[in-house]
Amino acid sequence: MFNVFGKKDQTSTARFAAMDVVQANIMIADENLRIVYINPSVEALLRDAESDLKKELPRFNVATLVGSSIDVFHKNPEHQQRMLRALDRRHRATIKVGAHQFDLVVSPLTDKGRRIGYAVEWANARDRLLNLDYAAQIAAFHRSQAIIEFATDGTILSANDNFLKAVGYDLSEIQGRNHSLFMDPGQIHSDEYRRFWEQLRQGRYQSGQFQRVGKNGKVIWLECSYNPILDGKGQVAKVVKIATDITAQIDLFRNLKLLIDRNFGEIDQSVDQSSHEARSASMAADQTSGNVQMVAASAEELAASIAEIAQSMSKSRVAADTVHRQATDAEACTEKLTATAQAMTGIVGLIQNIASQINLLALNATIEAARAGEAGKGFAVVASEVKSLANQAAKATEKIAAEIDGIQSTSGDVVQALDAIRGGIMTVRDYVATTAAAIEEQSSVTQSMSGNMQAASNAVQSVTTSITEISAAVGQVAQAVSRTKEAAAVLAR
Repeated sequence: MFNVFGKKDQTSTARFAAMDVVQANIMIADENLRIVYINPSVEALLRDAESDLKKELPRFNVATLVGSSIDVFHKNPEHQQRMLRALDRRHRATIKVGAHQFDLVVSPLTDKGRRIGYAVEWANARDRLLNLDYAAQIAAFHRSQAIIEFATDGTILSANDNFLKAVGYDLSEIQGRNHSLFMDPGQIHSDEYRRFWEQLRQGRYQSGQFQRVGKNGKVIWLECSYNPILDGKGQVAKVVKIATDITAQIDLFRNLKLLIDRNFGEIDQSVDQSSHEARSASMAADQTSGNVQMVAASAEELAASIAEIAQSMSKSRVAADTVHRQATDAEACTEKLTATAQAMTGIVGLIQNIASQINLLALNATIEAARAGEAGKGFAVVASEVKSLANQAAKATEKIAAEIDGIQSTSGDVVQALDAIRGGIMTVRDYVATTAAAIEEQSSVTQSMSGNMQAASNAVQSVTTSITEISAAVGQVAQAVSRTKEAAAVLAR
């Protein structure tokens, strides 16, 4: 084995043999910073991290480490060389390579005042850093929690200030005494308390809210956990209790329970009454909604009927106007007929006058025919025929005159009847116009009423919905009150 002092002797061999078997991680470099020895422990440490170390230190290789420069561990070797060559006492440092951290202790080696090398002790910094983290966590626990330690038989080993403050004792008053000091005398010999410690000695974790007794019999409540701590053999070595004083909260919850017991009965009654009234209002609103909807439907039907009547009245008014115009036209025609009949009366008089003159001429002709004798017989026959025709014309004229008188009389009656009809039609027309106007107004009012009833129906429906929501809200309030009571009861236990 290589001797850093340049010679082999029994003592040096023994020293290197000792370094081979120790658990410490030892590396030795000569005065030129060349590695001359690594013991198996440091070799195993570096080999475990070799793959990660090569990511940042490409030249690193555990197999060729002996004989290589210590520079393989540094990205900036010049700085490290200057620092090591100037080293005159033990130096401690922590280096980080990738995800690994190592604690190093570098000790300069001298022989008669001359630098002959360096001894480097390696350690995985993870354990130290974890211990520091654990120590910081424990310190944080001690700052915020009440902590006490017991032996497996319940003997008090130690307690922090928070726990001592909660129970009102000094450490000297409780150290060496038993956990039963904090128990109610009636529970110390109970099966439950005995099983509690048996389970802890078996390594079974216990937690919950516990009633305990402090100094001078003061009742306190602790939210705590009993944590069995195992030794290297897996046996329970002690029990650590981590607690929080919740006495104030328990008192508050008890007061809350009293308040609940006193007031929630009234609240329940009020909620039940509100729920009942909401249900009744909902039923009434449903019934009202149905009635309003029926009225709205009826109003719509009435509006439709009135609209049809208005349309019919409008048509009637048009028909009455048409009849009135026709009666007026008939009256005008009748007047024309009367005028024509009157004109015919004059013609009849003229015909009668002509017939009278013909008769007179026929008479004269007969006389003259008689005077003429035999020669006037033929003329007498003609005169007789003419007289006969004149008489017939006179009779026909009389008959025509009688008919014309009848026509005139009938025309007068027709005119009077048409005047009466026109007067009646005017009256009907006025009534139709008045009724149509009234029906139009009723139609407008009915349509407005229908719209209002529909709006009222929607409003009642909205009220029904709101009441339903109120009823649901009251139900939710009832459920919330029930849950609050249950939660308060749980908290007050």
